[in-house]
Amino acid sequence: MAQPDTQDGSTFPWELGVFDAHCHPTDTMPSIPEIPKMRATTLTVMSTRGQDQDLVHDIATSLRDGQGENIGRVLPCFGWHPWFSYQILDDGEATETNNTSDPTRRKVHYETVLTPPPDEKFIATLPEPKPLSQLISETRQRLLAHPNALVGEVGLDRAFRLPQAWTPEDNENRDPQMTPGSREGRSLSPHKVQLEHQKAVLKAQLRLAGELRRPVSVHSVQAHGAVFDLFKALWSGHERKKPSRRDRARRYSAANAHAESSGEEEQEEPLKAKEPPLPFPPRICMHSYSGPVEPLKQFLNPSNPSDVYFSFSSVINFNGPSPQKVIEVIKALPDDRILIESDLHTAGQQMDDLLEEVARQICELRGWDLHQGVRQLAENWKKFVFGC
Repeated sequence: MAQPDTQDGSTFPWELGVFDAHCHPTDTMPSIPEIPKMRATTLTVMSTRGQDQDLVHDIATSLRDGQGENIGRVLPCFGWHPWFSYQILDDGEATETNNTSDPTRRKVHYETVLTPPPDEKFIATLPEPKPLSQLISETRQRLLAHPNALVGEVGLDRAFRLPQAWTPEDNENRDPQMTPGSREGRSLSPHKVQLEHQKAVLKAQLRLAGELRRPVSVHSVQAHGAVFDLFKALWSGHERKKPSRRDRARRYSAANAHAESSGEEEQEEPLKAKEPPLPFPPRICMHSYSGPVEPLKQFLNPSNPSDVYFSFSSVINFNGPSPQKVIEVIKALPDDRILIESDLHTAGQQMDDLLEEVARQICELRGWDLHQGVRQLAENWKKFVFGC
């Protein structure tokens, strides 16, 4: 049952539908049984690396509650995060780096995609890289198994550095409840993933999203310009054109003709043709958007063939180093392009609390009545996921 807010006494309207646009509960698997008890309607659950792809698939399947293809408590998302992009070998072109018969492939790969190049001791602690073609093939199969699934979490990150190798002390202090594969408290190395390699992994996943017409959830840290440039390259030649006066007149005439014929005997409608693949995602969410106001005009240009949304979390956006910047962004966005998220790694009451907190913050900034705002945010999530 929703509890009154301690500040203004108003009860949060969970009954209108509250949708978490981005979260990671599979990072803490013991928390998954809490999902059916949560007040949030649906959690958009991201995968990020090799260890969590099947976990996201499994919980989405088990929590579907007999609803067939309908959305249940979990909407699964399948993708490879830029933090783990170094584990992917770009086999799109025949080079010495991706020659599978070369016994030095692993060493050459990591020396190529990491900067500064790591020594052999550090390379020995890294996993055997997965070919990008294999990643795309596996992700395609997971997406096909879940007709409403998204591609995510994907993106670019200029700030990320690989964690140091595990030490005996690190291993001794590991939290057994955490899904393996993340940093888990380790200190950071000086090694970063080359941006061009991150772009190759991201571009392949964006193209897959376009092929299957799935929305994407995009991570961007210190890379908003590079992300937009990549989108723009995929959009090239597919820009939306402003309809001419003649086109608008034709649409008006067609609408009138349809209305006049509505009383006639209905004809059996032909089967709807399958939508053709696209070279870009139909809808994009810039998750926990941390950029300034100025780039919004580029992302929201009416000529862009992808609809771009922006989601916000209390943890990242309002508790970060530049809360004033996000306030200006939220005030500048159109009503129908705002989403909320928890970006939390544990399901349960804390996730609900964070969703309520960010929803209230956005409603206050937008000047929305709480019911109006929660209803708008729910409608935005549905349009982002389903396109209508």
